[in-house]
Amino acid sequence: MPDDFAIDVQGMTKRYGKRTVVNNIGLQVRYGEIYGFLGPNGSGKTTFIRMLCGLLHPDAGRGTCLGHDVIKESEAIKLQVGYMTQRFSFYEDLSIAENLDFVARMYGMPNRREAVQKSIDQLGLSGREKQMAGQLSGGWKQRMALAACLIHQPRLLLLDEPTAGVDPKARRDFWEQIQLLAAQGLTFLITTHYMDEAERCSRVAYISYGNLLTHGTVAEVVARAGLSTWSVQGPDLVRLADKLRQHPGVAQAVVFGAALHVSGVDATALEQAIAPFRTGSYQWKKIPSVLEDVFIQLMDQSKDNFAS
Repeated sequence: MPDDFAIDVQGMTKRYGKRTVVNNIGLQVRYGEIYGFLGPNGSGKTTFIRMLCGLLHPDAGRGTCLGHDVIKESEAIKLQVGYMTQRFSFYEDLSIAENLDFVARMYGMPNRREAVQKSIDQLGLSGREKQMAGQLSGGWKQRMALAACLIHQPRLLLLDEPTAGVDPKARRDFWEQIQLLAAQGLTFLITTHYMDEAERCSRVAYISYGNLLTHGTVAEVVARAGLSTWSVQGPDLVRLADKLRQHPGVAQAVVFGAALHVSGVDATALEQAIAPFRTGSYQWKKIPSVLEDVFIQLMDQSKDNFAS
């Protein structure tokens, strides 16, 4: 049913000159869902998000966001959406409280003081209200930005690489807050490059150079890729990877920590390709493919629409 979806769009397209940066994308995000929107830099993720919240006008497409027409009712959508940009976009010479008050003024919030305090309390910023935004660490800037997104009580949050450049603990704390808010009924569309974050999402979509290549739960996306993967440990894995990539049947050979993941879409051809290298110097083990294996494969198969 259409009423089940916070985002329900089809054919969304954006062109700049002869370049199509978002190409005929359809997406459905359910209310209360944490939806991961993934892809390499320059793939069109930010452009798509900006079209959803009315900051960019699509060249083609239709659908709804929070029940409003994405083409005709963008102003109504803006009032119900919180958008967290990739870069910290607040006044660094103002305090946390002053920045949040400014945002509350922009939205014409009644009882601004109460709204600001509620947002401060909700995001654990109590005691830091007077600290200048420019003096905050990356993790605290991120938390303040999320507080600003929530101040007008939106129904949908669009978060564009919200954890880029912050430490692992700050990322974990941020995701715990996201999951708490989702449990309260808030809907999220989140872009990220971190596979551990993608695996926390209800469902994911992968966009590459403007084209939507796959979507579904993590398990569905991995299964649909049909990859067979082996892990190998031993000496000089970088050199081994170079050799393996020359063999038919090997779609990718990528170092993962102390091991090398070797994958292919034809399990038999892959086993034939690796057979000469299964010597005593290396320890081989067949493993389940993971999301990162799938996305590396998708990136390798994609054509850069900005390449000359």
